[in-house]
Amino acid sequence: MKKGLVLLCLLGCFSAFSQNNELELDPVTITASLHPSPVSRTGRNITVVNSTQLQNLPAHSLDELLRFVPGIEVQLRGPAGSQSDIVIRGGTFQQVLVIMDGIRLNDPITGHFNSYIPIVPSEIERIELLKGASSAIYGSEAVGGVINIISKTFATKNKQDKKQARLRVTGGEYSLLNMEASGQYQSKGWVLGGGVLSNNSDGQAQRGIRGYFHNNTATVSVKKIFSDHFSIAIRSSYDKRNFSAQNFYTTFVSDTAREKVNSCWNQLSLQYQKGRHQLDLAGGFKTARDQYRYNPASIPNDNRSRLGQIQLTDHYRINSSSSLTGGLQYISRVIRSNDRGNHQLSQYAAFIILDKTFGALSISPSLRLDQQEIRGTELVPQLNLSYKLKSIQLRASAGKTIRDADFTERYNNYNKAFVSGGSIGNPELEAERSFSYEAGADVFIFTKWKIAFTVFQRRQQELIDYVTTPYANMPRKVNLSPTGTYALASNIAKVNTSGVETDIQFRQQWQPDHYLIASMGLLWLDSKTSNKTNPSFYLSSHARFLVNWNAQYQQGKWSLSAAAIYKDRRPLTAAAINASLKKDLFQLNLRTSYKLWNDHISLFAELDNVFDSRGSDLLGTYVPGRWGMVGIVLF
Repeated sequence: MKKGLVLLCLLGCFSAFSQNNELELDPVTITASLHPSPVSRTGRNITVVNSTQLQNLPAHSLDELLRFVPGIEVQLRGPAGSQSDIVIRGGTFQQVLVIMDGIRLNDPITGHFNSYIPIVPSEIERIELLKGASSAIYGSEAVGGVINIISKTFATKNKQDKKQARLRVTGGEYSLLNMEASGQYQSKGWVLGGGVLSNNSDGQAQRGIRGYFHNNTATVSVKKIFSDHFSIAIRSSYDKRNFSAQNFYTTFVSDTAREKVNSCWNQLSLQYQKGRHQLDLAGGFKTARDQYRYNPASIPNDNRSRLGQIQLTDHYRINSSSSLTGGLQYISRVIRSNDRGNHQLSQYAAFIILDKTFGALSISPSLRLDQQEIRGTELVPQLNLSYKLKSIQLRASAGKTIRDADFTERYNNYNKAFVSGGSIGNPELEAERSFSYEAGADVFIFTKWKIAFTVFQRRQQELIDYVTTPYANMPRKVNLSPTGTYALASNIAKVNTSGVETDIQFRQQWQPDHYLIASMGLLWLDSKTSNKTNPSFYLSSHARFLVNWNAQYQQGKWSLSAAAIYKDRRPLTAAAINASLKKDLFQLNLRTSYKLWNDHISLFAELDNVFDSRGSDLLGTYVPGRWGMVGIVLF
């Protein structure tokens, strides 16, 4: 597929971001400095997507929705929430931090599970995507960027009475049956929310098995607003996923893997505001069990993990132009595994952020002192700048980032009696360290357009990735075969990633029920490594040119939405399983809907992968072919 034809199509269709028929070109964000600020004053490139926007996209799970957000490359391993790797600005999938209501979700077992976000999409108030270095505030993993999920229950600030509910049921080919239900009740300072998401299918044919999935999430949340000064919020979620995992982690023909991942998530938030101080105490506790069976003849890997954390933040408003935010954080990670062994790590941190404005100039320095048992103590600085020139906002940012190896990178296949091939962990891994800097501008044209342009570079040392390594060079040979083929988790000496990203938002409204809303993201990347003879796997997989877009057209009771991605990346092949990663990948999803009765009932028809693209996001996995479905939505 020629780039020119794809770009011509993209110029005619962008992505749909709307709320109450209004396009927010400069929304308020909390991700950049932990307290509400207009995006234009943060000095960062931030995309904010609200709940209504998410509901209009032709997708079935949160990772599929993120796939169409400008600037995010979501590499699907399986459909409808089975598993995905999230990449921002060409990093690896472990270099993106996912947080929900202020608490980090990144799994201690592996970054492959970071897309298992324990919330129903219709329960989300908004998603804030911060691109670039953020370790000075958030610590490890915030290298390529931060995805901040903000729920409706936790975001509620007032005591107004309100009721809302939504039900969506979808059926289609391959015994597809999906259901999403959510609701929120608010009265006398109490807020009660909850939701259920269930995606099920026998799946399309694979090599010897089918790409089945049975993925379910159930959540409940409660908030009590005692006064304008004090509130408490609690969330509890249960997530169960059972899916085909063929060639998710290997390129062997004997791989007919199946995987089950069950997790429980509990979260607490207390907020107290008085005078110039706002105190936030947040805690989270997650338990997870991952059962992976490579093929029917193998013994399943059984991994159990615990993630506990607590964070105290104090935001102090010095005056109308200055504020200071400080915080303390503790994180505990534990794993019990027949494959990786038993391990525990603790992490402590303190951070401080200053926000200061001088007329049109905004400046925000931040500093983090981070201590982890293996890595030791690290000092992490960051500086953000923003300057307003009429309808143009100039911005710049520079900062250090860190990332610690997860339990899989350190200990994968380490506890088994014998390993004939595959990925091998490395307990001697050093932490990744990098320095990132960027500069850009946001241009506001009337009330219809916002164009954001950013150039950036990330200079990385000791990047962790899997590298093909012969038996003779393996650091530990105790349980390995001299004839085996292995990919060793290794520190690559240096990797420099440079890029240019452009985000465009647009809206045209003719009448209240007649409008076109659109946005598009374009990303160019160039990653260079000092290891040119033996390239790493995940660094070779990210797109060199990426376009995310979707569009929504509404006229009366009828609407049409489209969402698509285009990637240009390095071609790869795996001859053993007759798999290839083609240079180009283009996928388009379409949905049309019609409102039946007082806007309370809608019928819709959807066609995913309209052109039946037979490519894949990662070598060995597959993108499902053309898939038709119909459904009903009740409000």
